[in-house]
Amino acid sequence: MATPKYRRIVLKLSGEALMGDQSFGIAPDIIQYVADEIRSVTAMGVEVAVVVGGGNIFRGIAASSYNMDRASADHMGMLATVINSLALQDAMEQKGVVTRVQTAISMHEVAEPYILRRAVRHLEKGRVVIFAAGTGNPYFTTDTAAVLRGQEVHAEILLKATKVSGLYTADPVVHSDAELIPEISYMEVLERQLRVMDMTAISLAMDNDLPLVVFNLSDAGSMKRIVCGETVGSLIRN
Repeated sequence: MATPKYRRIVLKLSGEALMGDQSFGIAPDIIQYVADEIRSVTAMGVEVAVVVGGGNIFRGIAASSYNMDRASADHMGMLATVINSLALQDAMEQKGVVTRVQTAISMHEVAEPYILRRAVRHLEKGRVVIFAAGTGNPYFTTDTAAVLRGQEVHAEILLKATKVSGLYTADPVVHSDAELIPEISYMEVLERQLRVMDMTAISLAMDNDLPLVVFNLSDAGSMKRIVCGETVGSLIRN
């Protein structure tokens, strides 16, 4: 068995990644696939925390453009992340992986409240912890929540799962000559305004020296290869 390079990681999973070929909602085969990918990493003894978005169900910033109050829209988006988190928890536990969902908004009947020391204890016991409801505050994205939680639990690296193989010099869908950027600094990402994450998340990761890998979720085994120290996707660090 390969030896993992990292002991504790945070996976940022967008809501859109759970849609598959659908235009809305959760694709059962995709969420089972994601659960298998996470299980392959936990099987090596790596502690895994997950932050899930809610864009496949409701996106607050989009709704606010239709004259909905931004705070109300963002709170609805947070609830969407809870739905995705509970679905992922169910898929994980069907595969024998003990999982806990912690939410930044109290809803005791369906999930634990976010308590840092309890989250760390779960990780130490080998449980996957899914952080739902973002930071619990409007105007902050789940990207920022992923960096924040990563810092709080002392994760060694943040993995951002996307639909592309990493950062490119241009949009690879539009520009066939776009080249993959294997490694780049956070400052360059900010200067070039590369939209891998929102600027708040990038700045927070840079200030706290948290490395980030952007990779294609659909490449089976990519998470495991990253955790084992292989070069996959694009690495962003100071």
